[in-house]
Amino acid sequence: MSDNGKGVCPICGGLGVVSADVPVGHPDFGKAFPCICQADKLKTRKAAQLRALSNLDAYGDKTFYTFEIDYSLLDPDELHLCQIFPNASDAQNLGEPYRRQIKIAAELAFQYAQEPVGWLLLQGGYGTGKTHLALAIANYRLDQGDAVLFITVPDLLDHLRAAFGPSSEIAYDERFEQLRNAPLLILDDLGAESQTPWALEKLYQLFGYRHARRLPTVITTNQELNNLDARIRSRLTDRSLTRQILLHVPDRRSAVTTWQDLDLSDLGRYRDMRFDTFSLREDEGLTISDLKRLEWAFQTARLYVERDNLRGWLVLTGEPGSGKTHLAAAIAHECKQHGYRTLFVTASDLIDHIKVKFSPGSMVAYDKRAEEIRRAEVLILDNLTIDRSLPVWVRDKLFDLLLYRFDYDLPTVITTFQPLDEMDVRLRSRVKNEAHSKVIGITAPAYPGKPLKRRAAPPRRHA
Repeated sequence: MSDNGKGVCPICGGLGVVSADVPVGHPDFGKAFPCICQADKLKTRKAAQLRALSNLDAYGDKTFYTFEIDYSLLDPDELHLCQIFPNASDAQNLGEPYRRQIKIAAELAFQYAQEPVGWLLLQGGYGTGKTHLALAIANYRLDQGDAVLFITVPDLLDHLRAAFGPSSEIAYDERFEQLRNAPLLILDDLGAESQTPWALEKLYQLFGYRHARRLPTVITTNQELNNLDARIRSRLTDRSLTRQILLHVPDRRSAVTTWQDLDLSDLGRYRDMRFDTFSLREDEGLTISDLKRLEWAFQTARLYVERDNLRGWLVLTGEPGSGKTHLAAAIAHECKQHGYRTLFVTASDLIDHIKVKFSPGSMVAYDKRAEEIRRAEVLILDNLTIDRSLPVWVRDKLFDLLLYRFDYDLPTVITTFQPLDEMDVRLRSRVKNEAHSKVIGITAPAYPGKPLKRRAAPPRRHA
């Protein structure tokens, strides 16, 4: 503002501060406040302070275009994750579902960078790219002219401790205010700090403040959430505010034993159910419609396991004994033969496991077997029925597992005899999403119990 073109603010007279027009006794009486003519200067100054505190100039090369996996931090058996963006090299031995999972994670982070609303949680081990993605978000917003504060959690706590010292150039309250009210706060490496009572209390205050005001916040961590302070964890898992992105690099050497020993895996009892033993029942007097649908289900299952098609959900419906489980088991055998870590789980066994581990009185917050099922490279869930006869908390746990796999487009085969219109609405909406799910209905009645026949020729392919 100016006064007659002389460059003097008519409100503050060039002083830069004004006093509030309030009566004597008011808390703001006699206090000086920045004049509105100082708004741009203050914004620029705060942005510069945040940038200096973030040290983002040292990370200017961390962008979405340069995103790649840091191979130097991975074991040789973990090099099945590779770069995703156009300038990055391709790793031919990368498991397709994991390459796609990392690509989706990068795309979700980029979407957040374009419109930072709510919280974003990046969770994964060392060298999986979560810090790079967090920095890419920061640099993207800086390019848009926004103020961003990027800081590791241990450094954050060090800055707060230093602000208590007599030689500090900035008061503790001012430093904490910078953290609490940063337009976009990016906290890297949550869980790496020394978890003293003082540190946990400061972090809780920070998370609680930003959670209550729903301020844009990005958090990275290599910790399982159940290892974090319960008060902080409850805010990180608030689905109305937080979007979780998992950057998961499985250890193939430990996974082999884990998957073989997982007693929920049920494929061994279906070892004879393969594609070449599946009967199309041409000589059983079935209707033309039933035969065509059975052929369609068989062809679709065969095509699903091909490399370019192994994604999303395949849902096989039909009466008990109509061939759904045989096709699902055949898919599982084929996937294992192609080197995919595959779990075949009967839904009733999974439900029983959930009931034991996660009952309302249980203290279990994390279960390794349930997590392995959630993250399986290929999951076959046989004979799934989710209805109102199940306790609400069991349905919620099952839905959590399925929603995760749906969001990340992970290969998942589900067999069910439950009509779609009787499914839990949360599951039904995913099953009917044609962009991520294909439903194949087998209308043929149950097999009459004939022995398995080996097919003499490979399946026909439709053009």
